[in-house]
Amino acid sequence: MNTHYQFQTADKLIAGIGVFTELVSHLQKAVPSVERVLIVTQPFVKKLDFYQVMTSSLEKAGLSYEVVTDVEPEPTEANIENIKERVRDSSYDVLIGLGGGSVLDSTKLLSVLLSNTCTIQDILGTDLVKEPGIPTVLIPTTSGTGSEVTPNAIVTFPDKELKIGIVSRHLLPVLVVLDPLLTVSLPKPITAATGMDAFTHSLESFISNKANRFSDMFALESIRLIADGIQTAYHDGSNVEAREKMLIGSTYGGMALTAAGTAAVHAMAYPLGGKFKVTHGVANSMLLPHVMAYNMDAIVDRLAQVADPMGIQLNQGATSQQKAKAVVQKIKEWTAEFSIPQDLTEFGVREDDLEDLAIAAVQVKRLMDNNPKEMTVNDAIQIYKKLLA
Repeated sequence: MNTHYQFQTADKLIAGIGVFTELVSHLQKAVPSVERVLIVTQPFVKKLDFYQVMTSSLEKAGLSYEVVTDVEPEPTEANIENIKERVRDSSYDVLIGLGGGSVLDSTKLLSVLLSNTCTIQDILGTDLVKEPGIPTVLIPTTSGTGSEVTPNAIVTFPDKELKIGIVSRHLLPVLVVLDPLLTVSLPKPITAATGMDAFTHSLESFISNKANRFSDMFALESIRLIADGIQTAYHDGSNVEAREKMLIGSTYGGMALTAAGTAAVHAMAYPLGGKFKVTHGVANSMLLPHVMAYNMDAIVDRLAQVADPMGIQLNQGATSQQKAKAVVQKIKEWTAEFSIPQDLTEFGVREDDLEDLAIAAVQVKRLMDNNPKEMTVNDAIQIYKKLLA
């Protein structure tokens, strides 16, 4: 475990059932001079009741707003740059991101692109954003990415068939609003994929080479909340208590990865998204049990500590090895229960593609360096192969 570590997240978080209705008062405290707002979202969100609640409250407060709705799922460099060009001549005091991880990441990037003389290419990597962005308010409508509290944003590059991360403290928002009522309409497949994505963040942070006391605290509580809520949220989406556990668990997962970073699961997921358009949550869910099994001999004791927060009950004399294997088995059972795809051929992946995928994965050094066990190209090929029928 690291002996020197640090942690930084959003300036302010508000949370609770119905807290969304308090948005404007908190916004005006976070950005006292606010007059003009840019809302970043997607078309279907505009049809939901809470969107109307938000815009009505902005109007009542005398705030003007414009709306961008063409954020793509898994947004590309071109998508974000095109939005920037359309709105760059306007002067906004704050950007509000209302949606899932793609919307939140795009909002964060637009914030710094509009206030810095740079392109996305200029800031790929870590700590390359020079100046603070336009203040952002991030409001997640899924329980998955934890993007609302991380300094990270992910961009898809179709020409490179890869996703690449941008990491900067300037991507952190001034305000986060966590209201589980905004997630109750999520369909089952999105509940499953985003929930397992959040779980992956926490588990990978817990076994990361950069794990520390900060990340462990957030990771273990995230794992407990998600394990306690994910099955109910999946089977009964209207259960607000389960939705709240998932939402807070997801946010804690984002805090865990902010403090420690994810590892090989995410590195292997990126080329699946970039080349075959496998959504991020699904890719992570498919890979998670297989990467944990690969890492097993290096993380037995850490995985064993996860069994209890996951609610796994074994005999009193169970060994660390038995507990660790039970954790991997439980993840496999979840993916089956939640109908997570288990066959990459459904996405067009063939055995001939595996070497290119593996080469791309091991080149994601930012994440692979966090993995507790070194992974070669051949190792990655063998893991991918387990997901071919």
